[in-house]
Amino acid sequence: MRAPVRTLIVDDSASMRATLKRILSADPEIEVVGMAPEPFAAREMIKSLDPDVLTLDVEMPGMDGLSFLEKIMRLRPMPVVMCSTLTARGAAVTIEALRLGAVDYVTKPSGTPEDIARDAALLCAKVKSAARAAVRAGPNPLPRAAAPSQGTSSDAVIGIGSSTGGVEALFSLLPALPENCPPVLIVQHMPATFTRSFAERLNGDCAVRVVEATDGTSLERGTVYIAPGSQRHMEYARGRIKLKDGDPVGGHRPAVDILFRSLVPLGRAAVGVILTGMGADGAAGLLEMRRAGSRTLAQARDSCVVWGMPRAAMEIGAVEKELSLSAMPEVILAACRTHTLTGDV
Repeated sequence: MRAPVRTLIVDDSASMRATLKRILSADPEIEVVGMAPEPFAAREMIKSLDPDVLTLDVEMPGMDGLSFLEKIMRLRPMPVVMCSTLTARGAAVTIEALRLGAVDYVTKPSGTPEDIARDAALLCAKVKSAARAAVRAGPNPLPRAAAPSQGTSSDAVIGIGSSTGGVEALFSLLPALPENCPPVLIVQHMPATFTRSFAERLNGDCAVRVVEATDGTSLERGTVYIAPGSQRHMEYARGRIKLKDGDPVGGHRPAVDILFRSLVPLGRAAVGVILTGMGADGAAGLLEMRRAGSRTLAQARDSCVVWGMPRAAMEIGAVEKELSLSAMPEVILAACRTHTLTGDV
């Protein structure tokens, strides 16, 4: 039997600490080994208790959660799950935390009993998943944008799917794309409140323009479209963005599978990329793309926070080439130019 995930809770609110402890302690696979009201106490507890996972509040007295996270990831990298609020401020700070190396985030339990029960189940699942995640000292420096690309196909479209660890991965990938790259459509699993902040944060660091996608928008070169976490799926439809209602696919809405399947009619003009994430969303859609002649790529295992989505795609034969994040931009652009794959794994 696997040992319980030893968890340290860091939150300045006594009532929230008690709530998180009650939720986590109810799961037999999790053991709460300590609670700290602020980062300085947490630092000493990390040294003495050696927890497997840290849950970390965003805003605390003395030292804010981001500053503490940066020190953790630089001096003692460990799995951290951020506890955030569903506000614009909370979203922006959480995006930065994920860029710095936090494995995942949860919103603080609130609302109706049904809402709290759902949040509690998600918290426990993410803490247990974080304990198995690969963490590295971070953040990685942002790559420099490539020179404007020559000769890429005018009808090329790039589709990307990601989940846990995807924020950090996309910060390593998108800034390397040139300002005139083919349009990029991205489904990254996150709540509606977060996707706009994510697009705005990326836009400030990329040569390409990064926006939250809107229904009916015509695709333009040099633009990256982030699917809004609005409980609607995102599709490619004859050169435009289509946001549509529909049941969740594999528990996700928007789903990577829906995006990839919408790119199948483009055949060899489309490139599908699956990045780090838990579960299997995107694997089936990527296989359909490959069978239609599209180029299909996956993030290499050793750079994934969670090798779940890429692994699922690899196991069913959906992936044509597995690549490091640093090699991926060049290979993507080459595929858009020549419909062949080059570059080193």
